Amino acid sequence: MGTLQRLLWWSLTLLILYLGAAWSWGQPFMAVPRTTWEVARMPPPSALPVPVEGVRATRIADTFGAPRGSDRTHAGVDIFAKRGTPVLSTTRGVVAAVREGGLGGRQVWVLGPARERHYYAHLDDWQPGLAAGDVVEPGTRLGTVGDSGNARGTPPHLHYGIYGADGAYDPLPLLKAYAR
Repeated sequence: MGTLQRLLWWSLTLLILYLGAAWSWGQPFMAVPRTTWEVARMPPPSALPVPVEGVRATRIADTFGAPRGSDRTHAGVDIFAKRGTPVLSTTRGVVAAVREGGLGGRQVWVLGPARERHYYAHLDDWQPGLAAGDVVEPGTRLGTVGDSGNARGTPPHLHYGIYGADGAYDPLPLLKAYAR
């Protein structure tokens, strides 16, 4: 086999691999990697809807950074609502975890734009069938308002936090910006 023939075979092989990859990228089984890639390349949001159905941003107290005991501060905002009120995703993303435990009790983590993690905690329950790896859009129901975790016995609320590359930051300005 001559050099030209080897070059043609390698070119044909690479073309077939490229076409196979391009075809598979658009298939449903690639939704999670595709969405993860897309949201990782997006800029961080400049405005977000309130994640609790029917609650206005003006009703949310700015408690970010408030002392919580002697060893930590509040890394989010608490959004009070009636138990069972729907909790909705604020952003497009991929569900990173649906779990119960720790301070947050029943919680959902969503990997969103700019690889920021959106934290929804103290849920009464999760949306049936919700699982890690699910692709969500803004407004996708994640669960319902409750008092699980260290909020047991307090008025029902959602603890909502956003964690960027430098840690937690106050989500309330983004919720208020959306309301404008």
